[in-house]
Amino acid sequence: MNIDHGMRPDPALQLAVTGDGRRAFLTRLWDQLWDAYRRRVPYARDYEQLIAQHGATFVNDHVAFRTLASNSPQVGISCVSRIFESLGYTPAGCYNFPDKHLTAIHYQPAWPGLPKVFISELRVWELSSACRAIVQATIASHRKPLHLDTLATLATLDHSGSTGASPTDAGLLQQVVDHFQQLPWHIPEKDALQAVHEDSQYAAWVLVHGYQVNHFTALINAHGVPALESIEATVAALRGAGVPMKLEIEGAAGSKLRQTATEAVSVEVDVRDASGQLTRIPWNYAYFELAERGMVLDPAQGAPLRFEGFLGPQASQLFEMTGRGPAARSGH
Repeated sequence: MNIDHGMRPDPALQLAVTGDGRRAFLTRLWDQLWDAYRRRVPYARDYEQLIAQHGATFVNDHVAFRTLASNSPQVGISCVSRIFESLGYTPAGCYNFPDKHLTAIHYQPAWPGLPKVFISELRVWELSSACRAIVQATIASHRKPLHLDTLATLATLDHSGSTGASPTDAGLLQQVVDHFQQLPWHIPEKDALQAVHEDSQYAAWVLVHGYQVNHFTALINAHGVPALESIEATVAALRGAGVPMKLEIEGAAGSKLRQTATEAVSVEVDVRDASGQLTRIPWNYAYFELAERGMVLDPAQGAPLRFEGFLGPQASQLFEMTGRGPAARSGH
């Protein structure tokens, strides 16, 4: 199986090949985040197996993150985006989802072969007063943001002599990985969490999962084999392997973007009971997405090129996937 989305077995070799410190660091970062994600999302492993069976190619199109936008503390998209901006990503598109109270920005990598990044934020001030109060009380304990020196170190990895840091610095990598994988605020209270979920499943998701990856995305165009040449064929193959899929494919055949996803998996998350004691309950975590990209005309040159952006109405439907599945059906 050929995987081309930053998942290389030897980052030191990758650094030697590219000569670029930030790209090498990103390769290692995506490896770590993918490994953690695939351990929790069996459907991603099912997809890997399907790709291997057909001798196809796995290219990761984009990775999505969720955040909460608030002024006290000042948090939101920037809690995630500043890391990627330091590592060479640039903003490429802004999206508004009025019915879901969401704003999103997608970022393009500086180097081919790396995934795009899609970061959304929930406008907390648009929630009901009761839900808003719970969210604010929870995120009030938000940890301090990454120090500017850390962002400066990431930005200068191409010139490690100026900072003393190396793209293969395990301590620096772990610090960034922890930023995504460790909950940035105190563990929420169970009853309060369930009350938030009634108003906004997105808000409840972020309260229990923080800045963990929401989903990775396979690029259908990269498969390179007839059996998986379309999104319909890939969905059929995954269903045949027993993977529960979204019923619809977003986007008409031949359009510039078509997307679908598996159902979300349920995982055990930490919450506090009424007495303040830690307990664990099931909660929806993540799905695995599929994207098929069509061609558009370059407005500058009039030449055809692949569409690399996102479409608001389609993304809106995919946000709903973490509100479905086992945990959602059980009332969580």
